[in-house]
Amino acid sequence: MGFAGRSIISLHDMTAADLEVIMDTSGRIKAGRETGFLQGRTIAVMFFEASTRTRLSFESAIQRSGGTVIGFANPASSSQSKGESFADTISTVTGYCDAMVIRHPVEGSARLASDIASVPVINAGDGANQHPTQTFLDLFTMKESFGRLEGLHIGMLGDLKYGRTVHSLATAMAMFGARMTFISPHTLQMPDMIKRELSQAGVSFREVRQPEEAGDDLDVLYVTRIQRERFGDPQEYESVAHSFRVTADTIRGLGGRVLVMHPLPRVDEIAEDVDRLPNAIYFRQAHNGIPTRQALLGLVTGGLS
Repeated sequence: MGFAGRSIISLHDMTAADLEVIMDTSGRIKAGRETGFLQGRTIAVMFFEASTRTRLSFESAIQRSGGTVIGFANPASSSQSKGESFADTISTVTGYCDAMVIRHPVEGSARLASDIASVPVINAGDGANQHPTQTFLDLFTMKESFGRLEGLHIGMLGDLKYGRTVHSLATAMAMFGARMTFISPHTLQMPDMIKRELSQAGVSFREVRQPEEAGDDLDVLYVTRIQRERFGDPQEYESVAHSFRVTADTIRGLGGRVLVMHPLPRVDEIAEDVDRLPNAIYFRQAHNGIPTRQALLGLVTGGLS
């Protein structure tokens, strides 16, 4: 299936071949071989939930590719503050743009928007469900680092229950035959639905409670913060808030070669002494959000093929 006119909602809608197209296109853009492909196109960036990296990297991606940005960063500045329904907002804005980028706190909202809109919709995060564009930049960063995705051993550490980034990443890495080790407190372990998917796909994974239990053959340690905003009970959050902290000693204990990634923002789960290690690639990872989001926008609007 081609990309022009296509909404990007979930990794479950995609194939390994689709992901390879996005990564290859991202590489061409990062190398400076594709420019100006959003010229004359308007992209609506609509954030119903707070964001720094995702929103700004999308806006930068649009502007660097010659496109025009419209939208809002806070629902209080939209007509939803006046009581307009989400469906009516989407029905209206679809006539103003060539594609929509939407972040929303409610799971399934991006899928609903794609059912309503007459232009491609890109899911920039819907509740604790999926965050596909984060996964695209994660995959691109890993392939840039290792030259491959096939057969990597990925440790995912932190809030695996509510962390939409690790949900999408697990689905994607399964397509490339990765091994996975899930590291979390019992109350924040990877949802059963995702573990069933992996088992049905014949993907190897195991669950441990602390990083040192992951062994010394990890290629990537993918760290996530404990997401305070996803907890309905403040006491439940406090009970797990400081469950782990990755330090330079943690990296040495994992064999010293593991690369450390994080979707950001971080709170206190990665010590600042890790920043100085060559293993720390999370800021390069964040910056790769620009070429990968440029690639995606170019593909779905038909500016690239």
